[in-house]
Amino acid sequence: MASWVSDHLIEPWQIIAEQQSAQNLAGQYGATASFIGSMRDFSDRTDIKKMVLEHYPAMTARYLEKLEDMARQKWPLLDCLIVHRVGEVHPGDAIVVIACWSAHRRAALDACDWLIEELKYKAPFWKKEFTNEGGHWVTGNTDGH
Repeated sequence: MASWVSDHLIEPWQIIAEQQSAQNLAGQYGATASFIGSMRDFSDRTDIKKMVLEHYPAMTARYLEKLEDMARQKWPLLDCLIVHRVGEVHPGDAIVVIACWSAHRRAALDACDWLIEELKYKAPFWKKEFTNEGGHWVTGNTDGH
C-alpha cells in the first residue's frame, strides 16, 4: 500500500517510477494507469494566485487507506498509489497523483478513474483559493461518477 500526503512539491513521474521500481512486480502487470491533477489559475473565480489545502492528518490517512482497500476489493490490482498535496499550492503544481497497476488495462483504468472521483468528491481536504481580493473557501466539488 502506498498512500500519503505531502506538504512539499511533488514530482508525479518520479513518484510513479519509484513506486514501480520498488514493487518488484516486473512481468506481472500489463497495465499502469495514472492520473495527475494540477492546480489551475481559475475555477469559479479567475486569476487565482494560490490555494491552501488543509486536512486532519489522522482522518486523511484513514480515508486514503480505506480508498485504496476499496479499490483493491473492486478490481484485481497488483499495486495502487495515492499521493495528495497539502499546504500552499501554486498554479501548475501537482496536487494529486494516482497510479494503479494490474495484469489488464480495464482494471487499472477503471480503478484509477474511480479513485480520483472518490478522492475529489469525498476526501477530507478543505481548500481556500486566493485572488488579489483575498481568500475564499471552496464549498464543494462536483461528483464525477
